[in-house]
Amino acid sequence: MTKDILASLYDLNFEQLESFIEERQVIIDQLIEHFSYTPASEYEKLTLHSLLERDSEILARMNTLRLEAQDWLHKRGQAKVQRSAYESGYTPDSFLMDKRK
Repeated sequence: MTKDILASLYDLNFEQLESFIEERQVIIDQLIEHFSYTPASEYEKLTLHSLLERDSEILARMNTLRLEAQDWLHKRGQAKVQRSAYESGYTPDSFLMDKRK
């Protein structure tokens, strides 16, 4: 599953990556339970270690997606502020009258 994800890591959207992380967490929980009863063999340790080495790539992609979302939210907030500046908070047909001192 990890190899498949890594093959298309930069083509995935955040929903697909989130789905992978959730599925992977279920497997990790099962492995933790399994290894609490039976110690891991050397082959299992090497396999898990090789999978964990690739986590930095997945984390980097997740961070990129997070930064993209953060940037989008920031731009949206700025657009909202700019748009609200042009929306009238007053009656357009009203008159402004000043008194001279």
